[in-house]
Amino acid sequence: MYPADVKYTKNHEYLKPLGDGTALIGITHYAQEALGDVVFVDMPEVGATFATGEEFGTVESVKTVSEIFIPTACEVIEVNGELEGHPEFVNEDPYGKGWMLKVKVAGDLNPELLDAKAYEALVSAESH
Repeated sequence: MYPADVKYTKNHEYLKPLGDGTALIGITHYAQEALGDVVFVDMPEVGATFATGEEFGTVESVKTVSEIFIPTACEVIEVNGELEGHPEFVNEDPYGKGWMLKVKVAGDLNPELLDAKAYEALVSAESH
């Protein structure tokens, strides 16, 4: 449920390193499940730069609107335009078709990112 090749934040975003200094960013399976049916995703423009932890957009579901935060300092190099017409991809395939941003990582990854095992423990603790 939580891919091992992905890093996680305590706020339930993920960062999937692509091995060339870039990464995909989105929200985790746990987050999309908690939100319910996603109906709109508000994302930044290509070229926007963010510091670790800054808000980069919002996800609107049938239940609520939730801010989403950047997992590590980066520059946006691509936005998943498919989500404009198909926001349900976030629910159906959060680590695949539901990615939100492709970014160029600035410097080292945020050392506070969690591996899959630590994230699963966090989610388990929050679920009880």
